[in-house]
Amino acid sequence: MNSKGSGRRRFLKDGAALAGLTVGAVRAASAIPGADASELRPNDPHAYGERSRFEDSTIRIGSLGRWTGISDFGFRTPLQESVGVITPPSLHYIVSHGYDPPDIDPRQHRLLIHGMVDRPLILTMDDLGRLPSVSRTHFLECNANSAPFSGPAGAARVAPTATIQQTHGLTSCSEWTGVPVSLLLEKVGVQTGAAWLIAEGSEAGEHTKSIPLEKAMDDLLVAYGQNGEALRPEQGYPLRLLVPGWEGINNVKWLRRIKVVDKPYMGMRESTKYPSLRMDGKARWFQFEMGPKSVITRPSGGQRLTGPGFYEITGLAWSGAGAIRRVEVSTDGGRSWKDAELQGPVHPKAHTRFGLGWNWDGREAVLQTRSTDERGEVQPTIEELAKIWRVELDYFRSTSNIVGHFNAIQPWEVGRDGSVRNALF
Repeated sequence: MNSKGSGRRRFLKDGAALAGLTVGAVRAASAIPGADASELRPNDPHAYGERSRFEDSTIRIGSLGRWTGISDFGFRTPLQESVGVITPPSLHYIVSHGYDPPDIDPRQHRLLIHGMVDRPLILTMDDLGRLPSVSRTHFLECNANSAPFSGPAGAARVAPTATIQQTHGLTSCSEWTGVPVSLLLEKVGVQTGAAWLIAEGSEAGEHTKSIPLEKAMDDLLVAYGQNGEALRPEQGYPLRLLVPGWEGINNVKWLRRIKVVDKPYMGMRESTKYPSLRMDGKARWFQFEMGPKSVITRPSGGQRLTGPGFYEITGLAWSGAGAIRRVEVSTDGGRSWKDAELQGPVHPKAHTRFGLGWNWDGREAVLQTRSTDERGEVQPTIEELAKIWRVELDYFRSTSNIVGHFNAIQPWEVGRDGSVRNALF
């Protein structure tokens, strides 16, 4: 963790900072596409979950069913409005593969654990509540987050006007509370030869996912709490599986069954839906761990700098391999880099907030970041990612498939007029 002084010292040591504050505000040019900021809704300040009527961050616009952003399969977190690292449950991204949350009475819900075990169990929510619990801070991320497309599936390109909510909004971070899966497996007694778990949800589609037993014994949770309260229905109420650091599809919501088996089931989302198809016809299967990633949230796409002066470049970094150890910021398109300050505490497999003071001189600039995790893996450029995957750079521009696990560096171009645009391509 970078400890080169506090944000206050960094601010005060720059003589131009104070003078620049009067014109140094970042304004969202279009934070919520289609929303009318002048329409301030009345509310009851004492009602549960109500914010100030002047706050309008949302994961959706218009009527329910119309996606915020540019995708056609999920609601996205407004990262441009985020502070700290914890995502409020009401702003947590949602991907449910087209199924509405089932209306589950927790008094009637059951979790079955069976298969290659000595003592199969059926657990009620009360049973789970009696067991030792843990609380951990972890991110969740859809494998398609930050994929280079800006329209419905098939329109594989990034629009310069794309905002961070549109490009990176399929990730959120929460404190999750529940029972370690390792504890449950100890209770049932895993038999020799077992190597995988099959987790199954209660929604109409009965989503299932195969997960290696080794990961289950490491850090999996059967979670019933999020940020100090019960899960929201769209987040799996009353019970979900939490698989820290791995792509979101593994985190089965509305969990009702865990079966211990000797091999993966190769379900639809393992064999056809989620492998990343390459241009040579081959595919990348079982992409579990999310690689190191970082992105500037302010200033970012769709926002506008109101004039030259001091700005705090801030954003989020995370990695499925563990804790973030370093974030570097470039204001000249990657020609030079400076270490950002990491805000603590830095949790493993969780969002980490970073910041770096910057005096904008009014000229064009390209802002970008790269993160390094505790394993020493560094976030790649898009050119480096193409070499790692053994594909041509054009693959990311032309493919009609969703590119999973895309963790290339995200550049934002600041124009002379202060406008900030997406500069990935």
